[in-house]
Amino acid sequence: MKEDAVSWQNFITSLIARGLTGVRLVVGDRCAGLVSTVGELLPRARYQRCMVHFMRNILSKVSRRHSRWAADALKAIFASETRQAALAKAESVATEMEQRKLNQAATCLREGIGETTTYLLDDYPREHRRRIRTNNMIERLNREIRRRTRVVGAFPDGKSA
Repeated sequence: MKEDAVSWQNFITSLIARGLTGVRLVVGDRCAGLVSTVGELLPRARYQRCMVHFMRNILSKVSRRHSRWAADALKAIFASETRQAALAKAESVATEMEQRKLNQAATCLREGIGETTTYLLDDYPREHRRRIRTNNMIERLNREIRRRTRVVGAFPDGKSA
């Protein structure tokens, strides 16, 4: 399966056909195919960009000299209690990035902060925030499945898998 729009449409359509309902939030790593499919097939769901992937994207645009400062500044944004506070902090960090000549990082931050702070909306319980801001749980599950299936080597049929 590729991560293009057609693959995601097929996958989500199959989930809906098997009874998926009530989706309120989809967390992902900003795969364009997934984002467009969520809007199309799950109109009541909001998209949450994975905070960890977002931070990595920004830090990849930061020079080594500023990487420690930038990482701490980004962590401060996501430590905010409200979305409004996070957005305000992000703007001040972006301004500071521009002063440090980190223009690409500042642009990336401004463009992505909205979809990366969806988890701070009042629609989602505070006690869930730590878990829904990243897709780490899914990635961890996938790693565990890969680890266990490598031991087996080959499965005789689909049911045994």
